[in-house]
Amino acid sequence: MKRHSATLALVGLTLVAGSALAQAPAKTDAGMLVDAQGMTLYTFDKDSAGSGKSACNDACAKAWPPLAAANGAKAQGDWSIVTRDDGSKQWAYKGKPLYLFAKDSKAGDKTGDNFKDVWHIVKP
Repeated sequence: MKRHSATLALVGLTLVAGSALAQAPAKTDAGMLVDAQGMTLYTFDKDSAGSGKSACNDACAKAWPPLAAANGAKAQGDWSIVTRDDGSKQWAYKGKPLYLFAKDSKAGDKTGDNFKDVWHIVKP
């Protein structure tokens, strides 16, 4: 009975770990980070790594939508969560908040790379 319980516990832990991995905020494609739909992710030079804040708000956030973190999302490893000025949550990679670019129209577009020399694709 103990052996059976231990096996069930191990299976349960494996399922929990697997679901946590399935909730990763981004993945790597063609050497860059993309969201679940394959849209390119960017960082903004005016954000200070590790500050826990985003410098892109209001009109900026309309052009550069933040990569939203769902309620209950948990930071782990290189992934952290920052609280935006409006109280919403945003994913950060290595302390830098992550954004999409409104002018990218399909997966793999990276038209925002080096925009005004302050926006950059994220390379893990």
